[in-house]
Amino acid sequence: MKLIILAFFLFFIGAIIIYNRLIRYRFLVKEAWSDIDVQLKKRHDLIPSLVEAVKGYAKYEQGLLEKVTALRSEALNSKDDKNNSQIENSISQALKSIFAIAENYPDLKANQSFIDLQKNISSIEDSLQLARRYYNGTVRDYNISIQTLPNSIIANIFHFEPAQFFEIEYATERKSPDIDLKS
Repeated sequence: MKLIILAFFLFFIGAIIIYNRLIRYRFLVKEAWSDIDVQLKKRHDLIPSLVEAVKGYAKYEQGLLEKVTALRSEALNSKDDKNNSQIENSISQALKSIFAIAENYPDLKANQSFIDLQKNISSIEDSLQLARRYYNGTVRDYNISIQTLPNSIIANIFHFEPAQFFEIEYATERKSPDIDLKS
């Protein structure tokens, strides 16, 4: 009888340890997503200034500027994480287009406020890249944790769901860059 009680007690303690570990991983995933949110907020705050700086020089690029502004508004109002990551990927692409357009306007490229905005956004993009990597690492650890034995038993009992990775949406970002070695 004592062996049965001891076995039950050990099982109960083991289940508590596993449950607490799963909770820890789940909170690490939420914290990592929060870090991404902070970087996105910084980027969203700079977009209106960037649009204003470009607007005066790139009069013919109005459609792109309106697109960036609309995407920013959509991202700020989005509550769905998966939809939000798609919107943010679109914003990244649009920002790259704006910086590419700036190459056609020498006065804009020389404007100090535009240069400062470009540096700030570039710095935020670098921080965002690191935050995305950290997030994906925590998602990987969490997902592995809920799918391996004996954790998967506890995870199923308490309905732990796998988290989604922050993935690249555009095929152009997935493919390798073309390198010309003849030059």
